[in-house]
Amino acid sequence: MDSIDKLLAELKTEYQEESSEQPQPKPATATPYIQPPRKSASLIDNLLAEVKADFEERDQAEKLRQQQELEQERIRQEQIKAKKQEALKESAKDWLAKLDPFSAEGLWFERFAERYSSKLEAAIDYLQTNE
Repeated sequence: MDSIDKLLAELKTEYQEESSEQPQPKPATATPYIQPPRKSASLIDNLLAEVKADFEERDQAEKLRQQQELEQERIRQEQIKAKKQEALKESAKDWLAKLDPFSAEGLWFERFAERYSSKLEAAIDYLQTNE
């Protein structure tokens, strides 16, 4: 925004300098001098305001596009995470099915699983830690 404001100020300054550098016609003594309306200055101001509004609109559109891209990436990452979690859950089910509860590992796992709400949750945590 600051760069747009600076650009607009520079354009306005240049226009005012050009306007002041142009020789002003001297009115004839016979006709009274009537100052012309400053339509050209207001036209420039309107044009500058339109350019500024256009830049602001483009900035807003770019920000919206970036937000949408970030949201899509977040959703994609969540989907990947959910797929990994589901695969890990299936691996834990298989591991539990193959685990001999009377083996050293099985007895250790029984003690380990006491801290969890389910053996599946414990197996998921155990396998995730060992990956």
